[in-house]
Amino acid sequence: MGTSTDTVQQRAAELPSGVTASLEGRTLIIKGKLGEAKKTFEKINVNMTIEGNKVVVVPFSTKKKDNVVVNTVIRLIHNMATGVTKGYTYRLKVVYAHFPISVKTKADTVLVENFVGERSPRVAQVVGGCKVTTEGDDVIVKGVSLEDVSQTAANIELATKIKRKDQRIFLDGVYTYHKEEGW
Repeated sequence: MGTSTDTVQQRAAELPSGVTASLEGRTLIIKGKLGEAKKTFEKINVNMTIEGNKVVVVPFSTKKKDNVVVNTVIRLIHNMATGVTKGYTYRLKVVYAHFPISVKTKADTVLVENFVGERSPRVAQVVGGCKVTTEGDDVIVKGVSLEDVSQTAANIELATKIKRKDQRIFLDGVYTYHKEEGW
């Protein structure tokens, strides 16, 4: 019946050259040429140690639930290392049928003005240290943290969600159309 998980699955995430890692309590900080990424692992049942250019992840117990989390943590560490070396870019397209939409950035918010003829702008929050720029009908979100970049893009999309109308007909909004590694 099933497989036995009597052993602790210790795994290590190897960091690329030029990337350094440090631990402050249960917070992992990874620094690279583009900046630094932080992630807190307080609610995840793993212990982490740094050995040279590797981050070693060990689960708290031999339970299957704790062992399977190790792969998730390794993937998060790889994403952080990719972010500080290459960065992440999301491209969003401004789509409108009648009223021309304008997108502006102001401090840590994105303002979507004249959306479906509305007088007040729709506001979306910029998460973390992301940079939001506009080029014509494109909105470009760049940053070192995949979570921050994707959440900022989602906030912009959700700010332009049309309510109380048929969404198959009213297609106005700002939509993600391209995701890539690198700036």
